Amino acid sequence: MAWAVLFWLLMFLMNLALIVSSFYQLLCLVDLEDDHLNPFEASSRINFWVVPEFLLQGLLCLLLLVTGHWFTFLAALPLTCYNAFLYMKRQHLIDVTEVFRAIKVEKRIRFVKLGFYVLFFVMVVFRLTLSSFEALAGDDEDTHVF
Repeated sequence: MAWAVLFWLLMFLMNLALIVSSFYQLLCLVDLEDDHLNPFEASSRINFWVVPEFLLQGLLCLLLLVTGHWFTFLAALPLTCYNAFLYMKRQHLIDVTEVFRAIKVEKRIRFVKLGFYVLFFVMVVFRLTLSSFEALAGDDEDTHVF
């Protein structure tokens, strides 16, 4: 049962990193919109975190699939597929010359991702709490698998 606690703790940390990454990207776009950053700085700061965010989301989804947490896997799958779609079409990075034209769309995408990560965070915290209580109670049966 301690493995379940460690697994959900890992999911918690990964999801927290995704929330921070998404919030940072959104903050860079807001700073760009308010002229606190120039387009090159904002684009380079955001683009630095895009691929690691995609890889972390893919790893999170893969770990959920391999460990058999189907409901949580299916909840994480749409964003992972969207990220893979953007990466395959080479539309995952922000272009310096197009950043002002696409700033509203990019902000909306980051807000939706942040909302998704927060909802997923609530699910992970629930599962972490549930597995912690089961580990403390000594419950060997995993009756609450989603």
